[in-house]
Amino acid sequence: MRYLLLIFFNLVFSLIHAQQYFPQRNQWEIQAPKDHGFIADSVKAAVDFAMAHEYTGSRDLRIAILKGFAREPFHQILGPTKKRGGPAGLIIKDGYIVASWGDVSRVDMTFSVTKSYLSTVAGLAVDEGLIQSVDDPVANYVWDGTFDGEYNAKVQWKHLLTQSSDWSGELFGVKDWADRPPREGGIDEWKYRELKEPGTFFEYNDVRVNVLAYSLLQVWRKSLPSVLKEHVMDPIGASTTWRWYGYNTSFTNVDGVMTQSVSGGGHSGGGVFINTLDHARFGLLFCRNGKWNGKEVLSESWVKAVQESSPANESYGFMWWLNRGNRTWEGVPSYYYYAAGFGGNFIVIDQKNDMVVVTRWLNPPDMEKFMQKIANSLKK
Repeated sequence: MRYLLLIFFNLVFSLIHAQQYFPQRNQWEIQAPKDHGFIADSVKAAVDFAMAHEYTGSRDLRIAILKGFAREPFHQILGPTKKRGGPAGLIIKDGYIVASWGDVSRVDMTFSVTKSYLSTVAGLAVDEGLIQSVDDPVANYVWDGTFDGEYNAKVQWKHLLTQSSDWSGELFGVKDWADRPPREGGIDEWKYRELKEPGTFFEYNDVRVNVLAYSLLQVWRKSLPSVLKEHVMDPIGASTTWRWYGYNTSFTNVDGVMTQSVSGGGHSGGGVFINTLDHARFGLLFCRNGKWNGKEVLSESWVKAVQESSPANESYGFMWWLNRGNRTWEGVPSYYYYAAGFGGNFIVIDQKNDMVVVTRWLNPPDMEKFMQKIANSLKK
């Protein structure tokens, strides 16, 4: 009897799995929105909206970066940049492309969407047992002085992943207090601020994100782009056109090999450079709970973990934004979560409806209205 039940459940699983479409490498089937539960005219209206509301910053991203972060003292572009294209995007439903706009094959900078890729590398380290628990102090794994001191020694992996570590110091020539400083005060106040207990205070800070990348490099003992390629991007059939850069100053000795520690964003250059189609594959992996065509690429437990609100910010999980708290998109389901980057780069996940939305260069203040249009275009 037990054997027959096992056969039955395996058959049910196979039938469910057979209904899920996964695009092959270099191939992605396109189907009509109406065949996947959309009101067709509403989808067209959303696409037209995205095309009409381009990010207002310069297409020369060096100019956009320097203007966008002009208030940071000592800010420099330390890594590669690339002139951007125009608005582009995809709507993926049930695995199929149901809407596309702009040049989805063009490789562009993606800024802080990179953080969600970095978080994934941390998840892989947990899955592989290289990190025993996100509750562990990072100093247990990285003992070269990066986490010396009363406060830094308290920093756990989960604090770095939720941008609540308040790690204090300098990495690759950039001081933590000089990166995205408070709106109030000046250099002296920023330098000598009172440190917050790790885990209690959210502060968006690329230096601390780069400390996470550096720490993961010490754990993996090989470049993080190699880890991502081997464990994620190749298994999901991504192209080989994407790149992940750090800074000119961010090379470090790993077992006798000078290796670049990558950045978790692009506001000083670097980060992930990628096309829209590859973003969508990455998003579909999360939409499908870490599975790709019957194989586990990333554990379902990690996919669920990134969607949990952190104590210091209800709107932020493990380097994914959550549609709740003070970052809520009104009129959009609370179970949506997303990666977000400077200039209007987004990967939005709707697991309930098996949908992924990717946008490039959509004016950020218009993203809420765009997602309202997408959500309302689904037949109830």
